[in-house]
Amino acid sequence: MSIRVVAAEDSFLAREGIVSILGDLEDVELVEMSGDLDELRDAVERTSPDIVLTDIRMPPTNTDEGIRFAAELRERHPEMGVVVLSQHAEPRYAMALFDAGSDRRAYLLKERLHDKGELSRALHDVAAGRALVDSRVVDKLVSARQRDDSELTRLTPRELEILALIAEGRSNGSIAASLGITKRAVERHINAIFLKLDLGEAEDVSRRVKAALLYLGSDEL
Repeated sequence: MSIRVVAAEDSFLAREGIVSILGDLEDVELVEMSGDLDELRDAVERTSPDIVLTDIRMPPTNTDEGIRFAAELRERHPEMGVVVLSQHAEPRYAMALFDAGSDRRAYLLKERLHDKGELSRALHDVAAGRALVDSRVVDKLVSARQRDDSELTRLTPRELEILALIAEGRSNGSIAASLGITKRAVERHINAIFLKLDLGEAEDVSRRVKAALLYLGSDEL
C-alpha cells in the first residue's frame, strides 16, 4: 500500500519541488498540498493521511507552526506520522519535535529534498513508527555541545562512550563489535544510561533518540 501524505509549504517554488519529488516515489501518494496552517489542519481532518510533511515556518506567523502542529497531532491523531522540513539546522526545534515522544517523527533539512532517497527513507522510517534526525543537525550539536554542567556527569566513562556511539546511530550489535564487548553488556549499559538520564519507560527507539539529543545538546537548547 502507498504511504498517503499531506504536505504543507507556503513557497510556490518549494511546493512545486515537493510535488515533483513525491510524484517520483512509486509507493508514496501525495493526497493534498497546503499553503498555511489552517489549510493543513483542514486537509488532515478531511483526508486522514499516514504522514504530514510540513515546513517549520508557514503562515500565519511564520515561526514554528510545523512544530506546534506536530504536537497537536500527537494528542489528536497519535497514529499519524510527521516529517518536519527546515531551511536551517535548528537544534531547539528538533528537541521540541521529539519532546512528547520520538516515534513517527522526523526532522529533515530542506536541502535533502534534492536527494529523493533521503526523503523516501524519512517517510518510510516514520511510516514504520521509527524516528529520524538529520545528520546535519547532529553535526551542529556535536560541534557546539557543552557537557560540563549537564546530566551526563552522572554517567561513567564507558556509558559516555556507548552514548556517543548511540548518537552516531549505531545499533547494539555495532556498538558491541566496536568496543569488543558482548551485546548483552551493551544492553546493560544502555539500560543504566536510560535510568540515570531519567528517560522513563518509553519505547527504546524514543529513549535512544532522546539520549542521543541530550548527549549532543548545547547552550542553544
